Amino acid sequence: MKLRIERDELLTGLQRVQGVVEKRNTMPILSNILLEARSDGVNIIATDLEIGMRGLYKAAVTQTGSVTLSARKLYEILKELREGEIELTVADNNWTTIQAGKSQFKIVGLPSQDYPALPSIEREGLTPLTGVGFGDLIRKTLFAVGDNDARYILNGLLVTLTAIEKKTMLRLVGTDGHRLAVAEQEVTEASAKDAPREIKAIIPKKAALEMRRLLEEEDGEPLIGFSKNLMIFRKSGLLLTSRLMEGTYPNYQQVVPKDKEVEKRVTVDRAELEGALRRVAVLSRDKTHAVRVTFAPGRITLFSSNPDFGEATEELQARYEGQTLVTGFNARYLLDVLAVMDGDGVTLQMEAPLSPCLIRDPESPGFASVVMPVKV
Repeated sequence: MKLRIERDELLTGLQRVQGVVEKRNTMPILSNILLEARSDGVNIIATDLEIGMRGLYKAAVTQTGSVTLSARKLYEILKELREGEIELTVADNNWTTIQAGKSQFKIVGLPSQDYPALPSIEREGLTPLTGVGFGDLIRKTLFAVGDNDARYILNGLLVTLTAIEKKTMLRLVGTDGHRLAVAEQEVTEASAKDAPREIKAIIPKKAALEMRRLLEEEDGEPLIGFSKNLMIFRKSGLLLTSRLMEGTYPNYQQVVPKDKEVEKRVTVDRAELEGALRRVAVLSRDKTHAVRVTFAPGRITLFSSNPDFGEATEELQARYEGQTLVTGFNARYLLDVLAVMDGDGVTLQMEAPLSPCLIRDPESPGFASVVMPVKV
């Protein structure tokens, strides 16, 4: 195998797969990427057996072939090289020579036939998405997904595609049991006429993170589709696949209070609330980050105390006309919600001190979040 490729082209491909490559070394070859030199360029492939990514990159191939190389070491080498053309030559024993100007590296490769194959993909039945919109939905829900939660299914993001007449609604839901986020938008309908009216799938958090990274690259229209146990995501020549998580997702609709059912509604400036929470949380307890929140006519009062350091209080102007309500929250959970909102204002609705708090952005009707209060 022998090819010449621009350093920036190869570096882009390596940057994209760094998050996919397995870092726990359960199988040594999973810390490698597979390079496939073809007549039309070079394929860069990575997988951790759950998630796979493949992309074709421009290269002048003089001898086709394939090899697997350490993703981390190859990336570190490429980062240090200057811009320009790189020559890759693979010997019969999989040792690979990287020549760039006066620099030369020889790194150990592993046989490509030992690398796990990516699943075969059907090209039909993918739904086109608005790139910025889909990335926004992931951003607004991913923060609420569990992280190594004992309840396995909470480590995934629920994706629902619903076909209604000539349009398709895409909804994402994330929850870790303490907070929940729901975001939805309309996407264009491009499915087959006999496509299912509703598709529900749970994708791993890692797959959602990789999709968000790819969506941050502005070029190309993303496409998404689902088979029995697989999610397929395509964008500008890139293919991302992920196994779906098996299990029953919690009935999140039971947790989200209906607007009409919640009488106590507070409206406050989002940036002011975010700043005040950050300041008051400095003196909250390290483990709980608990902040006492008091809703009173015309204002919100935040209070935190820590027996080792002291206490903090801050008052904010707010639009509220109900009876005084005293509750408490993990400040980090509230800050996570406020960080993904785009509007100037935010509304908080709750019925009682220990009932779920519904948080909405008046400028984003498709978004809602629920944060469970804590005893303070």
